[in-house]
Amino acid sequence: MIARATWWEDMAASPGGLSSDFLLDTPTARWLYHDHAAHLPIIDFHSHIDPQPVADNKSFADLTELWLASDPYKWRAMRINGIAESDITGDAPARQKFDAWASTLPYAVGNPLMHWSALELQRYFGVDEALSPDTADAIWQHCNQLLAGPGCSAQALLEKSNVQVMCTSDDLLDTLEPHHQLQAQPGALTMLPSLRADSMLAVGGPGFAAFCKSLGRLTGLTIDSLEAFQDAVNQRLDRFHMLGCRLADVGLDQPYFEPVTQDAAARLFDQLLAGHTITAHEQLQLKTALLMFAAGEFHARGWALQLHIGAQRQTSLRLNGIAGAAGGYACIGKSSDIAVVCGFLNALEASGQLPRTILYTLNPSDMDMFASVTGSFTAEGVVCKLQFGPAWWFNDNHDGITRQLKALGNMGLLGRHIGMTTDSRSLLSFSRHEYYRRILCKLIGGWAETGELPKNRQALASLVENISYFNAKNWLGLTAHSPPY
Repeated sequence: MIARATWWEDMAASPGGLSSDFLLDTPTARWLYHDHAAHLPIIDFHSHIDPQPVADNKSFADLTELWLASDPYKWRAMRINGIAESDITGDAPARQKFDAWASTLPYAVGNPLMHWSALELQRYFGVDEALSPDTADAIWQHCNQLLAGPGCSAQALLEKSNVQVMCTSDDLLDTLEPHHQLQAQPGALTMLPSLRADSMLAVGGPGFAAFCKSLGRLTGLTIDSLEAFQDAVNQRLDRFHMLGCRLADVGLDQPYFEPVTQDAAARLFDQLLAGHTITAHEQLQLKTALLMFAAGEFHARGWALQLHIGAQRQTSLRLNGIAGAAGGYACIGKSSDIAVVCGFLNALEASGQLPRTILYTLNPSDMDMFASVTGSFTAEGVVCKLQFGPAWWFNDNHDGITRQLKALGNMGLLGRHIGMTTDSRSLLSFSRHEYYRRILCKLIGGWAETGELPKNRQALASLVENISYFNAKNWLGLTAHSPPY
């Protein structure tokens, strides 16, 4: 067994130390977290966890397979530290990869990875020591011994995390069999698909023609026109809906809105099917038409649309070739043109097809701007038609989470916020909800202590509980087995 309390006792004496009151710097913050936030279930409405290991209730061979093999956040840090790619995503032995991570983590001062890693080791394995080359062997042996038992299977880890609902990110062509498989298991947690719609909009990419052929084979339809393509998409959306999908997601490096008539879009689609090249502007026109169509269908089904805006994904072609599109080498993109976002949302609103929408920005300089848009598109009887999404990716750190909460407080209705997501591929990443809730309680508790909020205990408790859990539950309306569309 790992020696208890060494890391925690040493760190508890310093500001921000990972004691039981980690980040909770006032009596009100501590009361809010321990009495009202800590034990609430988790609704994670945007993750990238592979659903198949969850459906299979997979057991893991070692800590590297569970903790490092699917976490681009850790890959990125190791690359910065000069670690060889073979020790990150390559074919090095599992222990060698773990040691590479242990040699990197002590340098991640100020990075949330240091806090997340400490929480993950403590919450799931009872490890209170900081991971380093000196402690790596003991932690490796201890955690692997636990992984060999029944309490660390995929579903057991999610139960330990108190996950009530988890939404995975699924491509339009995915079979969704893991979701069907898990939903047939009595008493299993609620794992629902959510649509990652990027592939159906990638008209400028070399794989779009192959995507259309695969979509045709999957649906049994001949895709020889835009109308046939839309019919096939609708068939797949119906399948997603039957399995409980209530959210769709689009990743936009930068927003676009180049409206075009349906007839013009159909002609452009025909040109692509015929193997002809269309211009960059024509690509944006067709992508706009497809996105408008998709958003309208999401609205018709009562789904929420998530727009992730502002990533710069085209960086190292070398790493792209090694680690793939989601290999952990993207960065923050330039500030977004809010006029384009508003043009798109306005066109949907004007046609009566604007779905409830969650807007995420990766560029921290855009936070106030995106928070303010939540008051620009509203609907009578609908709470927060637009949500300002939680701090995302490079912003899901202490400063970024605080900045996002303050921006929404300044510009919108913080009390209606739907809380945090993991946006992660790691089954241990649900400790980020704890991290978020501690920061939330620190902020709200601090405001109460300084008189910026009334010290009304019932009101403060309700505020924290709603943001941590109940707002997402009510706004998303996710259930385990939704009726067919």
